[in-house]
Amino acid sequence: MTWIDKRVAVLLGGPSSEREVSLRSGAACAEALRRRGYDVTEIDAGPDLAERLRAEKIDVAFIALHGKWGEDGCVQGLLEMMRIPYTGAGVTGSAVAMDKVLTKVLLKHAGVPTPDFTLVERMGRDQTNLIAFPLPWVIKPATDGSSVGVTIVTDGHRVDDALDLAFETDARVLIERYVKGREMSVGVLSGRALGVVEVRPKPVEGEAITFYDYKHKYTKGMTDYIAEPSDLPAEARDLMMALSTHACETLQVSGQARVDYMLDEDGGVFVLEVNTIPGMTELSLLPMTAHHGAGWNFDELVERILHDARLHVGS
Repeated sequence: MTWIDKRVAVLLGGPSSEREVSLRSGAACAEALRRRGYDVTEIDAGPDLAERLRAEKIDVAFIALHGKWGEDGCVQGLLEMMRIPYTGAGVTGSAVAMDKVLTKVLLKHAGVPTPDFTLVERMGRDQTNLIAFPLPWVIKPATDGSSVGVTIVTDGHRVDDALDLAFETDARVLIERYVKGREMSVGVLSGRALGVVEVRPKPVEGEAITFYDYKHKYTKGMTDYIAEPSDLPAEARDLMMALSTHACETLQVSGQARVDYMLDEDGGVFVLEVNTIPGMTELSLLPMTAHHGAGWNFDELVERILHDARLHVGS
């Protein structure tokens, strides 16, 4: 649907740990829509969001919020109640994909390969000695993004510190088997896998294992990005493209998404997570896959995301 003659709100900021990234994503998307001729206002999503939406007479919402209270179904539920169409996944898909543990349970049930994992809660943190898979482990909050609170642990003596960090932002923590190999992402829009980007974070002195953490994601020059890598086996690429749409269908994720992978040293493909509101900065992966895989520039991608805006409940 076209929204060219409607009042568009780009929702950005919010109170989550990913606020700064959201502000950047939202500002970039708002400018893109203005360049395409849309009537756009930017709204920092706080406790007064409903009042702001009413006061601005908003017809459609472009959600550029990352993390809790924006990517997890909360804002989506408010917009459903207010009958304001919005971009991205609905309440169910947003809530499910935000929960890394529930995501992995559903993916595993659907036959999507994902690394071995276990859930640890505050009261049961002393049960890590019962984990069936060996170190290294990836320890992360169950419901946070942008690699906030994530640690790769190679030494059992560091487990407690990693759990402390993860528990700072969540009462539930995911411990996942570390997969050594290449990090990949596939962009998805409207049920179509757009392409593959490999991310190669540059080593940091003193770190045993380098991974695509917060500083590598959002600091220019700390990561190399290879769109459609020429040395990626065709079988692995085809599998990732197919698994991406399957994973989105399994989790009821519509609109835009980014599916993150590890390709292990034996060529095995493992889905790590599905992001329902991927970053939209100059270093973000969804715009890269859209450009190199589908031939869309940034402004065209943003407009296509907006065209998909809709209500999900009772529509």
